[in-house]
Amino acid sequence: MAAATQITQVPLDVYLNTSYEPDAEYVDGVLEERPMGEYDHSTWQHAIELWFERHAKEWNIRVRPELRVRVAADRYRVPDVAILDRGLPIEQIITHPPIAVFEILSPEDKLTRMMAKLADYERMGVRTILVLDPQGSHFQYRNGALEPLPPQPFDLPGGKCRFDLAEVEKLLD
Repeated sequence: MAAATQITQVPLDVYLNTSYEPDAEYVDGVLEERPMGEYDHSTWQHAIELWFERHAKEWNIRVRPELRVRVAADRYRVPDVAILDRGLPIEQIITHPPIAVFEILSPEDKLTRMMAKLADYERMGVRTILVLDPQGSHFQYRNGALEPLPPQPFDLPGGKCRFDLAEVEKLLD
């Protein structure tokens, strides 16, 4: 399947009861394919997971890759990595705002589609939305705009955890 291609109108119950490889997103009744991960994308995703998993119990979080998140009644997104509050009930499809979501750019990603996805997370109430580019540019999404990601470590609002880009980069393999 081609990256980020709209396929066809699909009823919500069909989407929720169907597996896609890779998982697709559901936006206003339309399936949107996600770009296939490449080595660099997978490496960054794994490093983020490792960083947070090392501190999961201490920070009272769960780290989940590619988990469906219901951002609105008719929209389901699939972030590359979601950081969840361990104090909330386990959900098969996330309905509470994650503490943070991470999107790792792939060569096939389109800016307009990515910005719409990031806006969905923000409207849901996600307070930390990070976009990492394996080619070197990293951003935080706030108030509808991408801002350069500061290189220094920072605490994630709504959680007892930190993001440390330098430590994540050390985990790249």
